[in-house]
Amino acid sequence: MLYEAVIFDLDGTLIDSLDDLADSANEMLESYGYPIHAVEKYRIMVGNGSKKLMQRCLPEGLDDQQIESALAKYKNIYERRFLEKTRSYEGILTLLHELRIKDIPLAVCTNKHSEAAHTLVEVLFEENTFIEVVGDTNGMLKKPDPANVLAIAKRMGICPERVAYLGDSMVDMQTAVNAHMLPVGVLWGFREEKELLDNGAKVILHHPAELFEKVKFIGEE
Repeated sequence: MLYEAVIFDLDGTLIDSLDDLADSANEMLESYGYPIHAVEKYRIMVGNGSKKLMQRCLPEGLDDQQIESALAKYKNIYERRFLEKTRSYEGILTLLHELRIKDIPLAVCTNKHSEAAHTLVEVLFEENTFIEVVGDTNGMLKKPDPANVLAIAKRMGICPERVAYLGDSMVDMQTAVNAHMLPVGVLWGFREEKELLDNGAKVILHHPAELFEKVKFIGEE
């Protein structure tokens, strides 16, 4: 199969944002006098959107109004802190450059709230690298529902079976499987190889440069 497009997850795939996510959540927790968590624990808390992150990091027994209040505070804190430590992973900028040289259309689909996702992409990557960035907006379905990645493929004019989807978590692999895209798991992110394989990964990358060794794109010999 020759692939014609790539859709990327954001956190843990294109960018190493774990410290800023953890620091922001912990600042929110401290403001309420709640216990904080080690940065490494946030590896398994993130990936399903900001509200789910709140449900996982907050103490048990809070009602929805309390969770929504904490979520609003977290978003305000994260807006201030989300570029303190966050950077693109080693090799990602080169990978994106080489894909663009091959005229492979690129997009981002993330469960991160939309405003933060767009700002991070604008700051950390060259203009027009991605033809589309889709983040979490109220009322939209989140990954692993395939609706957003399928809509991106449709707007690209490319059938889903010819799109490679790169991500670092079970949510991403499930999204790709549900959309009939190629599930490509990356090991430089937040989760382990077993999780990726157990949830449908067909290709595993240890470094971004391996994409061209393991996935063939249209126009290549």
